[in-house]
Amino acid sequence: MNFPATQGREAPHAPAPDAEDALAALMDLLRDDLEACNTAIIARMQSPVQLIPQLAAHLIAAGGKRLRPLLTLAAARLCGYSGERHVGLAACVEFIHTATLLHDDVVDESDLRRGLASANAVFGNKASVLVGDFLFARAFELMVADGSPEVLRILSSASATIAEGEVLQLVIQNDTTSTEQQYLEVIEGKTAALFAAATRVGAVVADRGLEEAEALHSYGHNLGIAFQLVDDALDYSAEQERLGKTVGDDFREGKITLPVLLAFARGDEDEQVFWRRVLEERQQNEHDLQHALTLMRHHRTLEDTVARARHYGDQACRALDAFPHSPYRKALLDVVEFCIARAH
Repeated sequence: MNFPATQGREAPHAPAPDAEDALAALMDLLRDDLEACNTAIIARMQSPVQLIPQLAAHLIAAGGKRLRPLLTLAAARLCGYSGERHVGLAACVEFIHTATLLHDDVVDESDLRRGLASANAVFGNKASVLVGDFLFARAFELMVADGSPEVLRILSSASATIAEGEVLQLVIQNDTTSTEQQYLEVIEGKTAALFAAATRVGAVVADRGLEEAEALHSYGHNLGIAFQLVDDALDYSAEQERLGKTVGDDFREGKITLPVLLAFARGDEDEQVFWRRVLEERQQNEHDLQHALTLMRHHRTLEDTVARARHYGDQACRALDAFPHSPYRKALLDVVEFCIARAH
């Protein structure tokens, strides 16, 4: 994996004072578009099969920042688009994302989602998988309704890549011989692919050229990697509790993420024996998570993970150099800081 050298211990940059307000500012800038997108989402979640809208209402009640559809809306406006196609595509992006969350919670046997009972905990695994399938179908209806073969290519390809990333994560789960390159392939698939597609279609609906489309693809791709790196660091951070999540879920599931890979690589033989026991053999006791956190602090793996997220965030910001200054460009730049500042 071609991560930049952090010289072992470089601390991440301090977040901007208004970093936590960046997403709210973007939502305010796109208020009308976002309202139209939410209306489209609710309308497309309706079904005469009552379990579908019931489960959908549970998902809506659980909140969520609508980050991915916001990226589609902002990218289109950044490119000067003044029509309405971006609203349906933003809803499509949200359906793809929500479908993957439903399936992920079943695969991971998660009981919580954003601090509330997950859909599979409330409605059962079968209902969650099938409603996830329903949402994927709705997403493809929206792609087809848009009428652009290029949009269909981008979003359908992203959907396949997401599935590949999830399967690869399953393959390397519990395997301490996994490489950082494999880890990067996982997060490029399961997270960055949808971020990149969400932003790229904004250039397509605005009928912009390849340079702008590639720039927005690069922005979304790098932002998605940064976002997932921070998420993986947060799983071992006390900040998780403030966000309504449980610390150490990845650890209990034996997921191989960058904080673990760095701790394993930097550890001595005894430490590596520990990691194999808790992750590969899944023999964990009540003190093991705390010991894992101690090892991560000792080797500064969380700081280095966030520093690497900062690198990808910088790459995302540089991609927007292709666009002139505007409120939308500034908002997208600030969203990068928001994504990374979650670690603080």
